[in-house]
Amino acid sequence: MTISGLEQLQNSGKEAFIDLLTQRVNVAEASMANMICDGLYSDGTGSSGKEITGLDAAIPLDPTAAATYGGIAQNTWSFWRNKVKNSANTNTLLADMNELWSNLLRGSDRPDMIICDALIWRAYVAALQPQQRFSSMTGGGTAGFGFPSIQFMDCDVVLDGGIGGFCPTGTAFFLNTKYLHYRPHRDRNMVPLAPNKRYAINQDAEVQILAWAGNVTCSGRQFQGRLDVNA
Repeated sequence: MTISGLEQLQNSGKEAFIDLLTQRVNVAEASMANMICDGLYSDGTGSSGKEITGLDAAIPLDPTAAATYGGIAQNTWSFWRNKVKNSANTNTLLADMNELWSNLLRGSDRPDMIICDALIWRAYVAALQPQQRFSSMTGGGTAGFGFPSIQFMDCDVVLDGGIGGFCPTGTAFFLNTKYLHYRPHRDRNMVPLAPNKRYAINQDAEVQILAWAGNVTCSGRQFQGRLDVNA
């Protein structure tokens, strides 16, 4: 974040309706949070390899391809492969979800979160809504159509679509979060890089750097699944 000397003067004294630098820090934090959300779906190759090694690497569309994740070659070791279900469209969505779900169970291990894009979320809600029933009430009342939250089996289904959603189109990730971890470094978890402001040597301005470092790790890829619908 940068603030010039002129801007500091314009936002000082009685003219200081807002703390401009604080507001810019808030905007920078929101922008960084969006970048991290985007990175959570990445394969880790962006920004010259500095991108988060996200779900596209942990749960790829082709788990048999020649690739290494966590130091283990997935094309050599079958136990290290995630599960994938490909579908031509959403007409068989419920059957496809049932199949993928059943392939991800082992004892008490099962997915506990499904993250999907708007296409799959709309198709799933559309499959549920015809089964919705309203209980009769006396003295009037309000009937509401739709569901404030939805589940598949006992697993929460979360929409990451709409405005600013980052989940790939036609994708649902079946996650077992017991084996999947978001690991920011405690000294770089969206914090100023230095406690003191930095000053430009060739202009009247202050600079503050907001830093983040960390990664996504997975210790059980075989418990993670991916549903891909060719929209």
